[in-house]
Amino acid sequence: MKIKLFMLLSAALFLLFPAFSQPGEPQTLPARYFWLMSAGSDDVAARLDGKPGITFEELEKEPGSRHFPFTILAPAVLYSKRHSTNKRFHDPKMLALAIRLGDMMAVESEKGTYEERADSDWETYMWLETYRLLIKELGETRKERWKRELLKNIHPLEEECLKRINFAWYNTPYTGTSPNHYSIYASIVYLAGKVFNDQSWQKLGARILRRFAITEQTADGFWGELVNASPTIGYNHLTLTSVSVYWEHSHDTAVLPALRRATTFHKHFTYPNGEPVETMNDRNRHWGVSPWAHFAFTNFPDGRRYAQFLAGFFNTDMLPMDVLGRMAQNALYYHEGSQQPIPQDQKQYLYQAKVPAAINKNGKWITAISGLISPQAILNQFYLDRQAHLSIYHNTLGQVISGANSKRQPELGTFFEKLSGKYYSIPISSRLNITSDTMRLSLGYNTFFSDLYVPVKSTGKLPFYFVISGMGRPAEEAALNLQLCLKAGETLETATGQKFVLGTDKIELTPAMIGGWIKHNGWTLHMDEHARITWPVYPYQPYGGEPHLESDIKYAIGALSVPLSQKELKGSYVRPNEQIIEFVLEAD
Repeated sequence: MKIKLFMLLSAALFLLFPAFSQPGEPQTLPARYFWLMSAGSDDVAARLDGKPGITFEELEKEPGSRHFPFTILAPAVLYSKRHSTNKRFHDPKMLALAIRLGDMMAVESEKGTYEERADSDWETYMWLETYRLLIKELGETRKERWKRELLKNIHPLEEECLKRINFAWYNTPYTGTSPNHYSIYASIVYLAGKVFNDQSWQKLGARILRRFAITEQTADGFWGELVNASPTIGYNHLTLTSVSVYWEHSHDTAVLPALRRATTFHKHFTYPNGEPVETMNDRNRHWGVSPWAHFAFTNFPDGRRYAQFLAGFFNTDMLPMDVLGRMAQNALYYHEGSQQPIPQDQKQYLYQAKVPAAINKNGKWITAISGLISPQAILNQFYLDRQAHLSIYHNTLGQVISGANSKRQPELGTFFEKLSGKYYSIPISSRLNITSDTMRLSLGYNTFFSDLYVPVKSTGKLPFYFVISGMGRPAEEAALNLQLCLKAGETLETATGQKFVLGTDKIELTPAMIGGWIKHNGWTLHMDEHARITWPVYPYQPYGGEPHLESDIKYAIGALSVPLSQKELKGSYVRPNEQIIEFVLEAD
């Protein structure tokens, strides 16, 4: 009994406090934020010392230094925010550092190089917030200088807000930019209106941000960027941050429900390693633990636990400059109070969104399925084809099957069909049905439909299978595909006894070479006898140049493919249960 109790307590502590903590490292919030900010600010000061005249461009050539001006908010918050765990409150070194960074930004703005920076508006927010916190410490000359340059950079954002304010939707097909950017423009204009007592700016920002909260957000708690019902889960944190800044300064009661919905959405669609579920993302195949919008979650007891969970993945050994700024924002607006458990604390949970998507934690297996459908953005390089519908994660071993989307790569879609020489991988229709024991995802295409069955509860093994029903004339070619999360440098073993150390060399495994199962990284996948696997396959990368493919082997996947055996049946248009493709996952 004592051993069992000890194991339960150990598991609970592991969930509360990530492994490999440093001595004296605070685990609770906001103490952890202040600890990170203090170490990060000292690092920033060390980088600046002895380098008079250094520019942000020169500083940002160092690893982890993108958006270096974000750092200004950390010493400003440390200096100005009184809290029992903030040991740098009214530390003159922090004040001097914040002023030094603000002066550097003023110099860049006066030279005309500041606004040329990518996403300089994000940095303007950090500068504006710092100005607000330290206004009594700046002195008249510096205060007027900073104000002049801040206004110079905020006026164009006012114009960007005004020209889009009456558009049908605040998403990309209408605004020409993403919702997260438009919300950021509005939040800066609104905050500037508060700081500089400009009523027109306050009204403009409030009108846009209230609409984001009341009209633009879906009932599930996200803002669709390409289309309303298709989440962009990583960037959702950014839009949430902007709406939450408005809430902090307005206490507009119409906005708080939007923060509640977003908290529910994010806490459920987050893996145990803190990363968002990639299956829900239509812009990014991978996204790290987000430092954005923690403070929005802290309006609620479960949100405070979720914020603490996320913050636990950041440490002083690796603290990028943009993350440092967001930690400062989280500390500035943190809401203290009690905590409640989150899904990551539970052994089992099942959550079904209002859109056709769900996530199920079954012991150590976490399965996310998506029947989300959105059109292809042909000319926009940033939106992926929503063609992947299944991801499987193991609590100890990590990602096993990726549900990340891609673009112009139908072979990475859960299904593809070839018609008149062209490949199609986006379903026409979908339906998600969940009972007490089974998740069933149905996907309809032109020449077939598929029913995916995944158990809600099972033993240590995770079986899942696809039932294919044909329709009409079969496609010229059709296949089921799974994206295997194989790791370079590790061994892939097959049932035939062959072993391969994965590297950059191409490997084509035929059904005869596989023999029914593969073993890799602590898991074994039993598969259909017709499956074949290709390694490495480099997925689409929206932020690079042509051909827009990942170049780092760590982002490569193993493409598993099973051909569909469609045969036209005279006198019958529908061919029910034409093919069953079965898989079983087990952890060693």
